[in-house]
Amino acid sequence: MEQNILRLEPKLKLVYVWQQPVRIYHWVNVLAVFVLCVTGYLIGAPLAIQSGTEASFNYWYGMIRFLHFAAGYLFFFNFIFRLYWGFVGNEYAKWDNYIPYKKKHWVSIWNVLKVDIFQLKLGPYDTVGHNSLASFSYFITFIAFVFQSLTGFGLYAAMSPSWFPKLFAWFVPLVGGDLAARNLHHILMWVFILFTLVHVYLVFYHDYVERNGVTSSMIGGWKFIEVEEDDETESR
Repeated sequence: MEQNILRLEPKLKLVYVWQQPVRIYHWVNVLAVFVLCVTGYLIGAPLAIQSGTEASFNYWYGMIRFLHFAAGYLFFFNFIFRLYWGFVGNEYAKWDNYIPYKKKHWVSIWNVLKVDIFQLKLGPYDTVGHNSLASFSYFITFIAFVFQSLTGFGLYAAMSPSWFPKLFAWFVPLVGGDLAARNLHHILMWVFILFTLVHVYLVFYHDYVERNGVTSSMIGGWKFIEVEEDDETESR
């Protein structure tokens, strides 16, 4: 017997989640981290470029270092701005979204892990901004940002006449000297690379699972949220 199936699409509403300063921070950070990783790798393992021209015409390594330092400043002050926006931004940008200090946060983290690792569908999602696992992972990366800045500017202080890097010079002896600080700086670079790969995968994966425009939201700021019947009645 042939059955007739009627599929009712859920009713959606638009919610403005990511304010323009948050989106600008995100893409500036993408640019800065990309430049820092590429130039940082080349500084640690420079290419053996051979040329018969005058050395002054082949200042490519100097340009690599300049781009690295310039991106470092951009990375640092962009991060400082994000910390500031964590206090003045909307409810989705607030700093307390990123620290799991309540039991419900850890329950939500476990539920998201079930979706990400075991690919289970647990029903409707109740998060409009970042889910608890994403928020906590960003909090960990913020800590990594701090140590990357401390080691980077601490190492730069030894070769820069500027006063700003010298504010970080105290950190290098604290971790055991230049070699230890350089190794920590290098390890954190690979942490950022690994995080970026996982982050990009999970963004597209959750966009497919949740179907709420999480990918495009970091461009336009809007997400699609499913409307319950009670919510729809109240909004009329």
